[in-house]
Amino acid sequence: MSKQLTVGNGQLANELVSGYKFHFITRFFARFFSVIFHPLFIPFYFIAFLINYHPSYFSGFSFYTKFAVLRITFLNTIFFPAFALLVMKGLGFVKSFMLYSREDRIGPYLANMIFYFWTARVFFNFQPELTPVLASFMTGVFLTTALALMANIFYKISMHAIGCGGLLGIFLIIMNTNSMLMTWPLSIALLITGLVCTSRLIVSDHTQKEIYLGLLVGLVCQFGAAIAIL
Repeated sequence: MSKQLTVGNGQLANELVSGYKFHFITRFFARFFSVIFHPLFIPFYFIAFLINYHPSYFSGFSFYTKFAVLRITFLNTIFFPAFALLVMKGLGFVKSFMLYSREDRIGPYLANMIFYFWTARVFFNFQPELTPVLASFMTGVFLTTALALMANIFYKISMHAIGCGGLLGIFLIIMNTNSMLMTWPLSIALLITGLVCTSRLIVSDHTQKEIYLGLLVGLVCQFGAAIAIL
């Protein structure tokens, strides 16, 4: 009897260890995808994709012009927003870099709106003239941030889902222009969206409603900007 009990306890212990390992690995990859596809990185990823893979948008542009576009995107959508968040944290305006509360998100939203608006303006006036898709995309990102700020009054809307929704939206817009076969880029964007949104449900306290609302905001703002500009 005691031998059977010992065997049973050993099996239970093994199951608990296996469950813990599975839980640890799941959360590790969920955090990994949350960091790699952080919403601050999405504009840079998208524009780098266009520069390297779109057959016509940057055709004939020099390496230095392409690099200038990437530099502007990196500074205004990653470096300056991250630096602004660092300053806000140092001054005590936000409690955590993870922006857990709705109150913490107000300052970063306002700062990012300025940077995104400026980036859109630069793309509108860039010489040599760029495809209007870039200005439309950054205008959509600006509108997304403004709408997210207003939604933040009521819901802690998922910023990761907003970024994925915007990425899906701009890919659908490019597909509608028939300027590039978008089967594989759109498939990858859908995969990324699924991974990121699932990851946020695993490692954050977002509800499904906040995830879906973020996707909707990202999509709608990109479509609105495209209707107005393209």
